[in-house]
Amino acid sequence: MTGSENSNARILTGECYCRAVRYEVADAFSYALNCHCSNCRRTTGSAFKPFAGIVQDKLRIVRGEDQRLIYGDDTTHDAHCAHCGSLLYSRVREGKWVHVAMGTLVDAPSIRPSAHIFVGSKAPWHEITDELPQYRGHIGGD
Repeated sequence: MTGSENSNARILTGECYCRAVRYEVADAFSYALNCHCSNCRRTTGSAFKPFAGIVQDKLRIVRGEDQRLIYGDDTTHDAHCAHCGSLLYSRVREGKWVHVAMGTLVDAPSIRPSAHIFVGSKAPWHEITDELPQYRGHIGGD
């Protein structure tokens, strides 16, 4: 059973910096990774984006749904707060999954990132110092 199939999972809360947008998500993530691609760096303003993946129907906006700024289309997009700009999540994999930006979680998830991806395009000024596996692109794409 993958984490996303656990219907008894505890519910985590997440929110943007200014707290205009708030969401709930099941603590049933299937995977978590640190992405070093240039898009994730630009959208977060950081060296990499830690994210946790879960089926999209396990995430629910509970405040500020109309305060989101969507980059992309109805199927795949990045969802930011329209006020403070925080990246909350990315809807991916034909719209069936969301990658929750772990930095927006108020509650600590049970999952931790298991690898670094897209290190082939990581920021040249950042050094990865942990022992997690590193992949030039997607996992299994090297």
